[in-house]
Amino acid sequence: MQHRAPDYRLVVNGRNITPTVSGRLIDLTLDETPGDEADTLSLTLSDHDNALEIPPKGAEIQLAIGWRGQPLFEKGLFIVDEASYSWAPNVLNITARSADMRNGLPTRRTRSWDQVTLSDLVTTIARENELEPVIGGSLASISIEHLDQTDESDLNLLTRLGERHDAIATVKAGRLLFTPRGEAATAGGTALPSITVRPRSGDSGTYRETDRDGYTGVIAFWDDVDAGQQVQVQVGTEERVKRLRGTYANESEAKAAAQAELRRLNRGEAELTITLATGRPDVGPEWQLRAEGFKRQINGREWVVTRASHSLSDSGLVTSLEAETLQA
Repeated sequence: MQHRAPDYRLVVNGRNITPTVSGRLIDLTLDETPGDEADTLSLTLSDHDNALEIPPKGAEIQLAIGWRGQPLFEKGLFIVDEASYSWAPNVLNITARSADMRNGLPTRRTRSWDQVTLSDLVTTIARENELEPVIGGSLASISIEHLDQTDESDLNLLTRLGERHDAIATVKAGRLLFTPRGEAATAGGTALPSITVRPRSGDSGTYRETDRDGYTGVIAFWDDVDAGQQVQVQVGTEERVKRLRGTYANESEAKAAAQAELRRLNRGEAELTITLATGRPDVGPEWQLRAEGFKRQINGREWVVTRASHSLSDSGLVTSLEAETLQA
């Protein structure tokens, strides 16, 4: 079998430094995470001839990775926030974080949101920050009777709403995405593809089952002002029910919160870690994952990637994936 050679492109402040880095790359690792966490790019370079410059903090790095002879996968823009240099041997270490999340929606605001839908709220915030809104269809119509934003950034508010509705809020390529976990979209708003993994020589992995209390249903309460009483809504079954604390403003909010909590409880019943000796630089968080040829407990579940790490050197490209069950 012919050996596949990895390939990459590094552009710093508009200048392609790939020819300079070639032959010096000890390690390039990209950690991709979902939601409000920033992706991290780590570079380790040999400076045996003392020819490299230490990049200033704030320098912009555009990254693309893949295989030689094939189109590279664009991984976005990163901002340098740490650089170190050591000698004997001479090595330069650079750490950069994704620009979208590092600079995303930082302004703190104080205001109230009344009688709006999630679609209204996300669209307003997107337009205020000159972004294009992309919101998951199942979330768009959820109503918000009242919500306070007090000295809070827009990103923190969206993250808080994401936790409430089991959704991911993130900024990518000029778009503000707010999508259900496990149903995330590309920056263009289209559904993410899936990856199928099978046992292959050189690959390794770990499967682990976790105890998530075994809840089968969730109950939430809301205030019926006209009737002067609290009313409960239930999703799932009654075998083992979890009751949410607090009271919601209306039935729609209560039901949405209960559904989100049940999804969260069911997700992560088991965890899977797989290292692919032949890397898949296209794969990232929120991709659907299918397993074939493993134990029946692994094959029979729906998986979603929670973290992807791509490690590249002049000798190879390896991808490590962490995944959890999408549903019980």
